[in-house]
Amino acid sequence: MATPLRSNSRLSTAMERTGQWVFSQEIPTDVIAEVGEANFNLHKFMLVAKSNYIRKLIMETNEADLTRINLSEIPGGPEIFEKAAKFCYGVNFEITVHNVAALRCAAEYLQMTDKYCDNNLAGRTEDFLSQVALSSLSGAVVVLKSCEDLLPMAEELKIVQRCIDVASARACNEASFPCRTPPNWWTEELSILDVELFGRIIGAMEQRGAKPLTIATALITYAERWLRDLVRDHSGNGIKCSEPIDSDLRIQQRELLESIVQLLPAEKAAFPIHFLCCLLRCAIFLKASSACRNEVEKRISLILEHVTVDDLLVLSFTYDGERLFDLDSVRRIISGFVEKEKSMAVFNGGDFREVSSSAMQRVAKTVDAYLAEIATVVELSISKFNGIANLVPKGSRKVEDDLYRAIDIYLKSHPNLDEIEREKVCSSMDPLKLSYEARVHASQNKRLPVQIVLHALYYDQLKLRSGGADDRNQPDAVTTRNQLQADVSLVKENEALRTELLKMKMYISDMQKNNQTGTSSKSIGTRKPTLFSSMSKTLGKLNPFRHGSKDTSHIDDNLGVDVTKPRRRRFSIS
Repeated sequence: MATPLRSNSRLSTAMERTGQWVFSQEIPTDVIAEVGEANFNLHKFMLVAKSNYIRKLIMETNEADLTRINLSEIPGGPEIFEKAAKFCYGVNFEITVHNVAALRCAAEYLQMTDKYCDNNLAGRTEDFLSQVALSSLSGAVVVLKSCEDLLPMAEELKIVQRCIDVASARACNEASFPCRTPPNWWTEELSILDVELFGRIIGAMEQRGAKPLTIATALITYAERWLRDLVRDHSGNGIKCSEPIDSDLRIQQRELLESIVQLLPAEKAAFPIHFLCCLLRCAIFLKASSACRNEVEKRISLILEHVTVDDLLVLSFTYDGERLFDLDSVRRIISGFVEKEKSMAVFNGGDFREVSSSAMQRVAKTVDAYLAEIATVVELSISKFNGIANLVPKGSRKVEDDLYRAIDIYLKSHPNLDEIEREKVCSSMDPLKLSYEARVHASQNKRLPVQIVLHALYYDQLKLRSGGADDRNQPDAVTTRNQLQADVSLVKENEALRTELLKMKMYISDMQKNNQTGTSSKSIGTRKPTLFSSMSKTLGKLNPFRHGSKDTSHIDDNLGVDVTKPRRRRFSIS
């Protein structure tokens, strides 16, 4: 396999060095070896002495005098061929962990083996591999890294597998018994590899019994190295991702991310939830496959009780922190956790409709705090806000002060909502589960709809009547809620009737003004009272407060409306 030319200056330097030791032989060269763009003037007899491949080229050619041979397919390219040629001439050169794999492949390509000549290049490189390069983790990783450009020959010569065996064994040993600081230094060593070779080492470590936490540590280091800008940016106000999503860089990052997710160990709780959230945001941004996203979402949902508000915010905002991502992933994660808790409740003989484990209560508080953070976003719709709030089972919120705070922030950030929309926002909250301080605040909160304010006020009044009963008593709370619903409905009917009376008053006033300059007041008095008296009486019958504080003092006596002032009553519930 031909290796691409790195630079013309490096080639010219190599040819210059080669010319110096070739011309020092004081024998004219008789063959030119072409390796890519480089030409090496050499002697046939020196090459044939070590290389069976070159001997065959010269012996089997049809030309009378072969003067040029093409060796462009040699592994390692011109630099490695230069060292192989020096070996043929007996010139010293250095074998290192960086070039030993390429020299071994070149020796195989040129057939410079011990079968053709004793102590040949293949034998020298094998000795170096076994005695030096593969004696340490660092050496094995460097050799394996150099094999990325030598495939498939390096694979056929078992160099790759030998490196993987050594690297996995040494890594497992270092993870269990660290001999250097920091203890996880070996993860940095492995992270220089291509994801395919890195994955093979991870697989070999799992076969050797490596713990899931050990595998997780290596994967985290690898992801942070190769997806640095996407995974390490946790603040939400970092880089501006100006690179198009369909660019070559983003496509490579997407493929790399999907490969990393496939390497995640079966142990679901092996990774910190913060890392998983960053990984999921990366998957959302890069538009990774649904299988990739679902796998990370499932892992997060299984350990959601350890999540923080910042972790959920990582999922929610773009990298520049300026706008919301699609919140569907957050909803699926919370829903998955709730389903898991319901399954555990059923398994333990409980009621799946009332999930109130300690883990669920922690998640409920986190979700409420998360809603308070995203409530300020203008483009957050009521349906999305309630969609997340309603995922938490009712029994998981013993006190709903945090949810009330989130709702209040949402109403404050969306001041143009009408009464019906504000009621929809508040529908996810149970006012009877507010603390006394929260109810006092709600009773004075002008942003809340009337129904919620009445709930807050009425509940405290009922508590005073009952002698300060515990507001967490469930039967009393149900009774109170039903009574409040009936009272709120009655108040709304009364308000509608009051509005009709005001409209009628305005209509009568307009008629009076028009008729003062028209026909006689007598005819008006004989025709009008009958109509409006009957309307007033009919509305009075419908009014549930007709024996109460109906305000009729402003209606003219001449209109036939009964204005007998009833006994005053106080409608305070105290």
